[in-house]
Amino acid sequence: MSGRSAVVAVVDAELVDDGSVAGAELAAVDRDRHLSPETAAAIAASVAASTRRAYGADREAFAAWCATEGRTAVPASAETMAEWVRHLTVTLRPRTGRPAGPSTIERALSAVTSWHEEQSLPKPTMRGARAVLNAYKDRLAQEKAAAAQPKQATAALPAQIRAMLTGVDRAALAGQRNAALVLLGFATAARVSELVALDLAAVVETEHGYDVTVYRKKVRKHTTNAILYGTDPATCPVRALRAYRAALADAGRTEGPLFVRVDRWGRLAPPLTRNGLPIGDPAGRMTAEAAAEVIERLADAAGLSGDWSGHSLRRGFATAARAAGHDPLEIARAGGWADGSRVLARYMDDVDRVKNSPLVGIGL
Repeated sequence: MSGRSAVVAVVDAELVDDGSVAGAELAAVDRDRHLSPETAAAIAASVAASTRRAYGADREAFAAWCATEGRTAVPASAETMAEWVRHLTVTLRPRTGRPAGPSTIERALSAVTSWHEEQSLPKPTMRGARAVLNAYKDRLAQEKAAAAQPKQATAALPAQIRAMLTGVDRAALAGQRNAALVLLGFATAARVSELVALDLAAVVETEHGYDVTVYRKKVRKHTTNAILYGTDPATCPVRALRAYRAALADAGRTEGPLFVRVDRWGRLAPPLTRNGLPIGDPAGRMTAEAAAEVIERLADAAGLSGDWSGHSLRRGFATAARAAGHDPLEIARAGGWADGSRVLARYMDDVDRVKNSPLVGIGL
């Protein structure tokens, strides 16, 4: 079966009516199970594009493996799931030359179980699959393999951000945009997809600096973040944002996307083509991948070590805010984390394990 992330079998079902009473009854039954293409598209759009792509690839890989092994992909048996996990733990991936890591396998399991849910089928029993995965985690830990530790983006703390911005040419439009992108991304704890989705209308100047309204897709809520003046002009998000908005206005941009493409010659929203056809947002809105590349490139130019990504700013905000003594609830609200977020809890633990260590004050 295909690995598409829509409702697959239900969506693809066609109504059959040969004019007979039986055919009419069958059509009525199928109608109860039928989704229009528009509704299927709306369901698919509720999931982040990156998740849709990853789940789609995982489902296609699972379906292909099942076909090779003569197994049924959906509904899958407990034995099939256990065998598939074992296959993932021993099969080298072309890109890395190593088997999939535990987090990748966890995601693949979620892709398959959610595939069942989308077709109103019971989830496969995962006890055997979980046992195989746990044994794999134990083996990786014993071997001191890097994959045994969950991979996290390096936190972009104020000191690192200062280093990243040192070499930025703030007299140029691209430099002004990059400085505003990094500092506003940190100040709002925005995912890069949320950051590039901002329009100029979402940025309102106030007495304290700016109010920026961010739509947090994962929790389906808007947060209005107060952006305050920084003590260091070089890393002040208000000054950086004001300079960038002024540059956009000088270029004739007073509405539309906040963060836009700028080429090496300083041209705003230059046209992009592939095979002679226009691609990209016609208004010039940056993609999330392009924003993440800015962060990675600035970290590399500053000589910073670590695993830098678009998520570095979001993690850095949580880490720095907690280290400064701010309440986890306020941090979660400001960054649009879901209540009880395990990811945010892990960021908090990175700070609290030292600050609140039981070894503090016991007299060693």
